[in-house]
Amino acid sequence: MLAWKQRQGTKTALLIEGARRIGKSTIAETFAKNEYQDYILIDFAQADAETLELFNHVSRLDYFFVRLQSYFGKTLKPGKSVIIFDEIQLYPKARQAIKYLVKDGRYDYIETGSLLSIKKNVKDILIPSEEHRINMYPLDFEEFLWTQDKAQTYDFIRQMYDTLTPAGESMHRLLMREFRLYMLVGGMPQAVAAYLKHHDFTSVDEAKRGIIALYNEDLRKMDEKGRASTIFNSIPAELSRGKLRYQVGSVIPNSRPSRLDEIFTDLRESKTVNFAFHANDPSVGLALHTHYDHFKMYLADTGLFITLAFMDKSYTDNEIYRKLLSDKLPADLGYIFENVVAQMLQSAGNALYYHTFKEKASETAEPRTYEIDFLVGYKDKICPIEVKSSGYKTHKSLDMFQQKYASRIHRRFLLSTKDLRKEKDLICLPVYMASLL
Repeated sequence: MLAWKQRQGTKTALLIEGARRIGKSTIAETFAKNEYQDYILIDFAQADAETLELFNHVSRLDYFFVRLQSYFGKTLKPGKSVIIFDEIQLYPKARQAIKYLVKDGRYDYIETGSLLSIKKNVKDILIPSEEHRINMYPLDFEEFLWTQDKAQTYDFIRQMYDTLTPAGESMHRLLMREFRLYMLVGGMPQAVAAYLKHHDFTSVDEAKRGIIALYNEDLRKMDEKGRASTIFNSIPAELSRGKLRYQVGSVIPNSRPSRLDEIFTDLRESKTVNFAFHANDPSVGLALHTHYDHFKMYLADTGLFITLAFMDKSYTDNEIYRKLLSDKLPADLGYIFENVVAQMLQSAGNALYYHTFKEKASETAEPRTYEIDFLVGYKDKICPIEVKSSGYKTHKSLDMFQQKYASRIHRRFLLSTKDLRKEKDLICLPVYMASLL
């Protein structure tokens, strides 16, 4: 945000996109307080008719600004003030006005919004080209540690990664406990605040259930037949089945991804879901070899994922949280760790891709299907990533991938719950290092 202000604040409006309840409004207002002499915040979720009527006068900007300042009781100084348009998708006319407001150059502008590309929100307006977009995600593991005044802990993790040095048994156990706590609470500000205030998982779970209910309300508005909500709620169940891609037909009978293309697009734009697409040819330029009908879906926040996975109870019992925290829940947690790695890779700026391939383990064996959980690019090479919820004794998919695509690989990574270890060209990392890849 500061880079935008310094380099192009007078040339573009900053558009912060992210899921609802992610903290967009808070970060925009905090930035305004810290970086400008004064600001006005217009919340289009609560704006009255008089405020909305102002945007009928953007052709007369002197009049527009006089009325705006008078209404909010603020005196803005040109070049030193910012106007925030909060939840701008709710009032398309204000978004269209950005073109003229930026051109005028008196003030800076910050927009926040969700679901900005849904057709009903933009069909009647000219989308301004004078927008600089940034994505906002749930708190990552490093930011979660900041909230507990443990910044030095992540500095230690980064040093371990840079030097490929193990943490040691006792320190690794402590770091994994911190990471499991992060998985349980998640990175939604409301859930984190509940944990910091009460240190009680019931309060955390209540906060997360409220967010999930809000998302479902939004999704039902997107699709009156309820398909978007059904798809969203089925994500944990689909991942737990270990299928090679999201099985649309098992969730919405007699459906294929191509028939629900608009719904999947809206889910992506809502920022509540992360998509990993199948890379048909695992090589540099992964986006050029993508099969968009073959994908997996992950929740954008693993804390919400865990609550959604246990929605069969009226509330998520603290016993479940305690067992998850101590790694004693009698269930395969691989899909939960897969979700958190997807979240961490996405928030670190990586597009998500995975790859499946058939290969013979030996000349006499039958071909079998192998899966690489994630692929990330590195210069002109790729890095395959496998995720395990336990140890790293076996990694057949990575081995077969190495055998098939050795010339394309920069490094192979296995993420697990064990301490850092290097096996020839395979780097086994603790899962809490995923954001560093």
